[in-house]
Amino acid sequence: MHRFDEMYETLPMDSGAVRTHYQRYAQWLARQPDSAMQARREEAEVIFRRVGITFAVYGAKDEDGSGTERLIPFDVIPRIIPSSEWLRMRQGLEQRVNALNRFIHDVYHDQEILRAGIVPSELIMNNAQFRPEMVRVDVPNNVYAHIAGIDIVRAPDAAGNGVYYVLEDNLRVPSGVSYMLENRKMMMRLFPDLFSAHKVAPVAHYPDLLLDTLRASAPPASADPTVVVLTPGMYNSAYFEHAFLAQQMGVELVEGQDLVVKDQFVYMRTTHGLQRVDVIYRRVDDDFIDPRVFRSTSTLGCAGLMDAYRAGNVTICNAVGTGIADDKSVYPYVPEMIRFYLGEEPILSNVPTWLCRKPDDLKYVLDHLPELVVKEVHGAGGYGMLVGPASTRAEIEEFRAAVLANPSGYIAQPTLSLSSCPTYVNAGIAPRHIDLRPFVLSGKTVQMAAGGLTRVALKEGSLVVNSSQGGGTKDTWVLNPDEPAVAATSASLHNQSQGA
Repeated sequence: MHRFDEMYETLPMDSGAVRTHYQRYAQWLARQPDSAMQARREEAEVIFRRVGITFAVYGAKDEDGSGTERLIPFDVIPRIIPSSEWLRMRQGLEQRVNALNRFIHDVYHDQEILRAGIVPSELIMNNAQFRPEMVRVDVPNNVYAHIAGIDIVRAPDAAGNGVYYVLEDNLRVPSGVSYMLENRKMMMRLFPDLFSAHKVAPVAHYPDLLLDTLRASAPPASADPTVVVLTPGMYNSAYFEHAFLAQQMGVELVEGQDLVVKDQFVYMRTTHGLQRVDVIYRRVDDDFIDPRVFRSTSTLGCAGLMDAYRAGNVTICNAVGTGIADDKSVYPYVPEMIRFYLGEEPILSNVPTWLCRKPDDLKYVLDHLPELVVKEVHGAGGYGMLVGPASTRAEIEEFRAAVLANPSGYIAQPTLSLSSCPTYVNAGIAPRHIDLRPFVLSGKTVQMAAGGLTRVALKEGSLVVNSSQGGGTKDTWVLNPDEPAVAATSASLHNQSQGA
């Protein structure tokens, strides 16, 4: 199987020619003693622990039986993307998210794409992510997925050229952007000379873009909207990110118990009394957001919130019901959505996908399980997934039984040879597989910080990059020829290290 490496034209690394956009970095890296790189790696770990950038792993236990929080491993070698590639990717992301927002609006209004037979009606109407409570509910700017995390991978084509594919769309409560921001701060602190030599597009303004997007999504009557971040609380795996983003935007971090609904308006409790809330950036799943409408036992949301929402008195970002567009069984239809709503050909390709609910697809998948990646349509975080080539015969047969018992609950895709990138591991520098999650913000306009979060599978040969499965992260550099190289001064480095 071909492999595409981001830095080297051919592998192994010690004999491969360096790609043009990596050449300056490669020359710098060759001059660094191994002891210096190891020292920087250790310094990064100490700082991340001090700042508290951890990820709670559900089900994991310390020796005393208590739950554990882990540091997501940070790699000191960046993933570099040339500006021409990023421009094309950005255009594809904007196109895709626009079509997805059009699709969600259509599903909850006229359902034209269903009546046209392009997306099967039963796939939507019988889907657990379809929320009847959202039918005919109008939202500001017709935007449902205000924050989208689109997972992109690169794999070689028949000629060995790297081709970008969208692996999946995360439209409910996509996470990881705090690691994108903290990784950049760390790289500027550890390697200021590199930012003097490279024209790296900035990402530090992402919280400003996010706040601008949230405020632009407020109900029309809100002249000076109040924004809050709604968190499930400190025991959530992404709580660090919730607190971090609230702090960076200068808005309140609230839990469900901090909110109250009166006369179909939402207020937060403060020491000075109730304060009206106009926009809720929620990091709580649909099922828990309003106990009167969804899960009655939930203590994470706010009773009456849906009444205020449907009355148009508060905006929830992302909108309730967006999950219908990031369901893995709906993913194969996104290219047709782009054609249907925008009249354009997709800029970014999907990974070929078999839907096990289709008899012919099911037969193919069952006949080729050892070769395929099979996923639960509602699975996330690398769970509920079979990577055929890396699985034992017993694991494959167990998955076969699960697919046969519920074919509509699974999709399958070819096992892509994800692109690799040099990564600093215990044995030294070695290629490891990566993906990329850019964050796309949709308010009155579509905005995004250049790059995104690069995740890396630290185990040799592994294709699973999820942090919950032992993956790490890298800083992502988009080289910007229109920007002067930014020297990381001592003052800027001090500022970069604050605010966490």
